[in-house]
Amino acid sequence: MGRFVFRRFLSLIPTMFLIITFSFFLIRLAPGGPFSSEKKVTEEVMQNLLKKYHMDEPLYKQYFRYLGDICRGDLGPSFKNKDFTVNELIFQSLPNSITLGVISLLSALILGVLVGTVSALKQNTWIDYASMSVATVGISVPTFVVGPVIMLVFAMKLGWLPTSGWITGRNADIRTLIMPAITLSLPYFAYIARLSRASILEVLRSDYIRTAKAKGLKQSQIMYKHVLKGAMLPVVSYLGPAFAGIITGSVVVEQIFLVPGLGKFFVQSSLNRDYTLIMGTVIVYSFILIVMNFVVDIVYGLLDPRISYK
Repeated sequence: MGRFVFRRFLSLIPTMFLIITFSFFLIRLAPGGPFSSEKKVTEEVMQNLLKKYHMDEPLYKQYFRYLGDICRGDLGPSFKNKDFTVNELIFQSLPNSITLGVISLLSALILGVLVGTVSALKQNTWIDYASMSVATVGISVPTFVVGPVIMLVFAMKLGWLPTSGWITGRNADIRTLIMPAITLSLPYFAYIARLSRASILEVLRSDYIRTAKAKGLKQSQIMYKHVLKGAMLPVVSYLGPAFAGIITGSVVVEQIFLVPGLGKFFVQSSLNRDYTLIMGTVIVYSFILIVMNFVVDIVYGLLDPRISYK
């Protein structure tokens, strides 16, 4: 097990290297640049700008210089936010995105497994149909529709919740978490509920569950000791990309509810061609995805004794 974890961890390095290399050249080869939208300046001023950020050097030299900076943990200066480095912008905003993402994913996981389990146990009843109907709506309706509707109902009509803000803002209020978390977690809740239901139904039809029932075990014992452990494998597999997706997918939700997260800089850097900030956000998002898939591989083996790490 230890050797597998170590080898799997080492494999993260070439994966990140390929992502950084591909992203660097793809961004640099796209038309335009970080100074294209600047006011018209003289050629001399433009050359000084390029020289300041080493953009007058050949592309391969820029690439190796950037790799060296990455190895030192330096993501470089932001071309547009000139008073800040990329490190500062990311580490100021990333905790907010992670907070929102973790709360949303935990809510989706707990409610999704609960609804999926009840739906499987009450198969082909009104409870099953109602639960899966809600799940279908959660999958079908995009977050940029759900967010404004929730805001209209609970903030503007009923006045129960603030329309925007954040728990670390000037007017900190824990209630500012509720609407963004609901909006962001809804599609993931729906997927987890459907996965849980399908997986539990499959496990309930297996031979070892029939044997457990024949031995006279209680329904609660069968569910907790046998069914859920095996049925959660597809859900665990989904959680790795889901966590990365819920962080990267929070871009729209953060814009709707004015959450000061990383999504704002991801959008701004793309529009402004802020090369270093684009690279910084891509690296962070990619690292989250890779690490979460790594964690899922480990947890998957702990849940399923049939898997051997040799």
